[in-house]
Amino acid sequence: QVQLVESGGGLVQPGGSLRLSCAASGFTFSSYGMSLVRQAPGKGLEWVSGTNSGGSTTIYADSVKGRFTISRDNAKNTLYLQMNSLTPEDTAVYLCAKARTPQTGWGLYEHDYWGQGTQVTVSS
Repeated sequence: QVQLVESGGGLVQPGGSLRLSCAASGFTFSSYGMSLVRQAPGKGLEWVSGTNSGGSTTIYADSVKGRFTISRDNAKNTLYLQMNSLTPEDTAVYLCAKARTPQTGWGLYEHDYWGQGTQVTVSS
């Protein structure tokens, strides 16, 4: 079965960096787009970033553009999110999501499997 397991979250000071990983199994990772979404306390899911199956296309929410970088290693079945210049507004549970197609998109409906998430807390 499809499994998505996130890691790399934690507590970081404002201005700091974290690198999240998402280990995928149970499907042909290299055939599907992947995304990272987040859920802040008391708020709904917010799409953050996505990449197509080959990693040649990456897209970002305006709120993270220029600070976050998504990438993937298809040989390792792993998705990454490098997060720099973190602010308290980035505090959330971050989840990876498998797209329904090889493409990437910002619609939550375009994804069919989700991980459990990893907590990122930005605080001094």
